[in-house]
Amino acid sequence: MEKRLLAGKTVELCISPREGVPLVLLHTVHGEGRQVYEAVGRLTNTAFSFAAIDGLQWDDDMSPWPIPPVAKGEAPCTGGADAYLAELTEMILPEVLQKLPGQPAYIALSGYSLAGLFALYAMYRTDLFGRIASVSGSLWYPGFLRFAQSQKMKRVPECIYFSLGDKEARTRNKALQPVEENTRLLKDYYEGKGISAVMEMNPGNHFTDDIGRTAKGIRWILSQE
Repeated sequence: MEKRLLAGKTVELCISPREGVPLVLLHTVHGEGRQVYEAVGRLTNTAFSFAAIDGLQWDDDMSPWPIPPVAKGEAPCTGGADAYLAELTEMILPEVLQKLPGQPAYIALSGYSLAGLFALYAMYRTDLFGRIASVSGSLWYPGFLRFAQSQKMKRVPECIYFSLGDKEARTRNKALQPVEENTRLLKDYYEGKGISAVMEMNPGNHFTDDIGRTAKGIRWILSQE
């Protein structure tokens, strides 16, 4: 796996030599790109190219608008998603595409936690992404459910994968408790728009098996015809 520094971000690349295979983008928290790529490879033989982007200002780059800290001692989210998305689409992605042997079949955007929220938000800001995986997405985020159901997508994706841990909504933190209900509502909403969507429940809380869950989400979007 090749590592490159693009727009100040560390990007791990694994490029398939085959033309016309999908390109999967993943935003990572702590450089877990290789582990996710290898985990996907254990689940499917489908060929794909892969770019994992690390070195993010997580609470800024992945958040659509500012909110105060959701727990004592945590940082606020500062709402820098639009600025980062411009960086991704105008600086990082073009460099990645130049590495491919040809045009990808489609570009998929995936992410865990706030990056899963960002993946959905991106559908409303750019038409580049044809498939989405929101893995344990932070869909408790204040105002996001209303935003998603009232705004027009720049591109209607072919499919969206959702997942959660079965204990994620069972938290004392009231800000996070809506996550399962909101995820189910959004899955149903997108299905009503004619999008192929699935929601998978996994054992554990938000911090259980993030690599395995992410790999399952990517495997699913790759498997859709």
